[in-house]
Amino acid sequence: MGKKVLVVGQGGREHALVWKLSLSPQVEKIYAAPGNPGIGQIAECVDIGAEDIDKLAAFAREKGIDLTVVGPEAPLMQGIADIFKEKGLLLFGPSRAAARLEGSKAFTKNLLKKYGIPTASYEVFTDAEQALDWAEHYTNQGKKVVIKADGLAAGKGVVIAETFAQAREAIEDIMIKKTLGSAGDKVVIEEFLEGEEVSVFALSDGEDFVILGAAQDHKQVFDGDKGPNTGGMGAYVNPPLYDEKLAVKVREKIIAPVIAAMKEEGTPYAGVLYAGLMVRDGEPKVLEFNARFGDPEAQVLLPMIKDDIYTLLEKVARGELDGYVPQMEEGSCICVVLASGGYPGPYEKGKEITGLNNISPDTLLFHAGTALKDGKLVTNGGRVLNVVCRGQNIEECIDKVYKEVAKVSFAGMHYRRDIGYKALKRKGMKS
Repeated sequence: MGKKVLVVGQGGREHALVWKLSLSPQVEKIYAAPGNPGIGQIAECVDIGAEDIDKLAAFAREKGIDLTVVGPEAPLMQGIADIFKEKGLLLFGPSRAAARLEGSKAFTKNLLKKYGIPTASYEVFTDAEQALDWAEHYTNQGKKVVIKADGLAAGKGVVIAETFAQAREAIEDIMIKKTLGSAGDKVVIEEFLEGEEVSVFALSDGEDFVILGAAQDHKQVFDGDKGPNTGGMGAYVNPPLYDEKLAVKVREKIIAPVIAAMKEEGTPYAGVLYAGLMVRDGEPKVLEFNARFGDPEAQVLLPMIKDDIYTLLEKVARGELDGYVPQMEEGSCICVVLASGGYPGPYEKGKEITGLNNISPDTLLFHAGTALKDGKLVTNGGRVLNVVCRGQNIEECIDKVYKEVAKVSFAGMHYRRDIGYKALKRKGMKS
């Protein structure tokens, strides 16, 4: 009998996970809760929400699920790993206590400070007036500050303030007006770090870890990193910034120490550790940690893993990672996100999507915000589709992916036309 897997979530990241698991010779059946139309082509979608943990656990027990893989962060913060463990169900993802690395910025900053792991200087506040005083002190010196709601805020809890007026507005919104609810009970205010961002992904079983690689995301909605932040408009792997020297520093100064620190604190970390880093003059500092694969970073990272992904995730979940070194593909991989017009602000749904039948067989197409209506595929979210291409180098990937993007169409479709160009710039090439 082959393995049965349950993937929790419904976006592009989860479609990429389902696709990769479907390639495993060990896996016989994949369920996705709740899934999406693209996932439904290769797995059985189940009408259970990602945060309905009791129903998910009951389903996993009823179907004899061998491994549950959690995509989004919310169920992890709610303790899905702990509940499944209590019920004797194997799950890939950190415990609620360990997931605080993403769920509480104050917890993370205090941990980094305690164990000497490089990050921006900061203070934590529960009192708005004290927060305002500290922000004013810094901004009056002409320094930018970063204001972060302590808890999960769906990507909306971080404000970079160049003036005190901007800082005051952010602090009052978060702490007094409670625009982010309980996520704003505390705020972290930290110095603004200059440099270039990179995301590094490791898998840990609580004791041992492996680093899968690095990627660069493109958060802003418009070309040239302009406009408001989004969930991510595209990504690519193996950025030139992440050379061998930097990789060693990240391993020795950040990943290894934080895994050891979590074990020392009595909350061993088992799952994906996604480190968002700022690099300046070859030195990395932690901006944040996430407790799951990134989206859209997962869409470019998973195609680069040569190994049977089921084996890898199961080893993490069982605490058997010791000595295992996953093999990675050569070359590069890029993802361009096709978004609804108006995103990340208000946008319309229900726009018919055409052209998918023209996509080349070697191109990966991961659904994010799609739905079926009257037999037609339509838009159903801000980020709609992920177009993913592999190649021998980033130049080849960029050329391929934009030729494929041009084949897809829906009313108001928006995408960035400069995904991956940071790599070309660093390599001294013209975009």
